[in-house]
Amino acid sequence: MLGLTVITLIAMFGCVLGTAYFVHRRFSPSAPFLESLKRPEVIVGGQLLAYFLVLLVMYAIVASQTNGRVLEGIRWNWPQNWGLYLLAGVGLELCLVPFAYLLPMPKHAPIDDFFRTARDAYVLSLFGVFFAPLFEELFFRGFVYPVLARRLRMIPAIVLTALAFASIHASQLKYSWGPVLVIFLVGVTLTTVRALKKSVAATVLMHMAYNGTIFLAAYIATSGFRHMEKFNQ
Repeated sequence: MLGLTVITLIAMFGCVLGTAYFVHRRFSPSAPFLESLKRPEVIVGGQLLAYFLVLLVMYAIVASQTNGRVLEGIRWNWPQNWGLYLLAGVGLELCLVPFAYLLPMPKHAPIDDFFRTARDAYVLSLFGVFFAPLFEELFFRGFVYPVLARRLRMIPAIVLTALAFASIHASQLKYSWGPVLVIFLVGVTLTTVRALKKSVAATVLMHMAYNGTIFLAAYIATSGFRHMEKFNQ
């Protein structure tokens, strides 16, 4: 597990840096390199490439340990009542909304920089609903949790998996304990569902619906991403 974590960090850094270099040389060679590195589409594109590479590594590891039965190995197990998990994801977001008013939240977090323009908002929304949940659930609930559960039992494994899940989002949230706590609670909920239902597909659906509810609320609040200045109010 430690080896895969190191590979993931290297892949993230390398792919984002490589994507920024390509965009800089191909489209804006006269501009400062750091400007290309800060572009939302560069960061999202680099992360997407890193996700693909890490998933290949994860697939190879699980396949070698399960004689090719990868979906069985990660407990994919598509739920018959899949619609209920989508509703559960929406419900989870709605239940956590009051925390935004009860806990200290930063006025401006790094994640807000991805909502400067409508194009950036659409790019992040597509990434956040369809790609990030799939990778994060496969990584944390499909790979990390089972390893921890075999060594530490269910409850400690749930807590540690949720802590790791929250930690990867901390930099996006300015390391503010309020929003990080919310992400931790999301991680606890998703990992608990994974532990009890033995289905990573179920948590993928919940995660997609949870993120989708957030982006839908942002879409409505900004009148279809036409008034992005509202994020800075």
